[in-house]
Amino acid sequence: MGVEFKLSDRELPVSPVFVHFLAQVLSQRPFEREIWADQRSEALLRSADDPQRSASDAAAAVMGSPAGRAWLARAYGLLFALLTGDPGPLQELHSRFHFVNIIGIPRTGGSYLTAELYRALGMTPEQVPNVIAHDSFPEAGPFQFQPGLNSWTLSLKTMAEYLTMVEIFFDGQPRRCGKIVVPKKLTKGVYAGGFFHRILGEGMEQVVTVRHPAAACVSTYEKSGGLPVGGCFAVRSNIEEWCRRDLLSTGSGAERLERMDYFDAYLRYWEQYHLRLAVGGFSGGRERRVVAFERSALQSLAQSYHDRYGSGLRASEFQVSDKARQLHPEWLQRAQPSIDRIAATWKLVGMAFPAEQIAACW
Repeated sequence: MGVEFKLSDRELPVSPVFVHFLAQVLSQRPFEREIWADQRSEALLRSADDPQRSASDAAAAVMGSPAGRAWLARAYGLLFALLTGDPGPLQELHSRFHFVNIIGIPRTGGSYLTAELYRALGMTPEQVPNVIAHDSFPEAGPFQFQPGLNSWTLSLKTMAEYLTMVEIFFDGQPRRCGKIVVPKKLTKGVYAGGFFHRILGEGMEQVVTVRHPAAACVSTYEKSGGLPVGGCFAVRSNIEEWCRRDLLSTGSGAERLERMDYFDAYLRYWEQYHLRLAVGGFSGGRERRVVAFERSALQSLAQSYHDRYGSGLRASEFQVSDKARQLHPEWLQRAQPSIDRIAATWKLVGMAFPAEQIAACW
């Protein structure tokens, strides 16, 4: 029996960020200065004034170039391999690239470590595109199925696009211990740990960053425009949208969430995220390191990258703050049951949760 079916870019359209990346490379213009590497910045990323027109212009430029069409074909070829379970293209990628992934809930030091990794490799972090270095791409999250969206398929497609961008952006970079090192802040990896582990290679390194939930919450609302008036949860940033999405996926109603205390909502998100870390596939990785949000620990790890790759540089100073303890001392007590549950769960799967190290609530 033979069955044939066809999918086109109508069903699996190219991601706008991928098109923009390709158009930028084809233009031979340097990438704009990025802010993701500035741990002190509280600015929110803004979309283009007319994203649809911008994406259409970029798509025309890509399709008008033989190189652009070849890159698109490469991405769809990788997608086909992922859809059908063909390991050949992945094995070739694994022989060339060594991925170092910084995994952790936002505002836990991952951007700092990612930036220091790029500095250690002789690359200027501000010139590395957000889509290459940071946590917005490829897509992953709680499973969604709705008209025009199967989130599992979306993860496969954006992974194929990301791998294509890696091949383009890191082309010509020197090999270290036989492979080109690719740093990535992989916040979304928690939703599909086994998938990322298998696709990016069994030898990939994993660094898990952990911060006290009260301090991470303060940093989150500061990044999002301040604690909302009335203290109830609101969505104003990507991080808050991820929090909302995760809570809805585990049964919290939308109306209830709008009335929920901001810290209660964030604490649930924090606990669910760290539960996923324990049971979602990353716990079995051979190359895994857990680092607490603390100046000496993060700077020491960053310096180890400079030493390993021979940059001759000193790690940048890591900034910490005790705002949470000053502004919301009651949050520390409210957070303790969640911390205790996560520590117990991690212990069950053979992971050590740094409860004592994060207790200072930096």
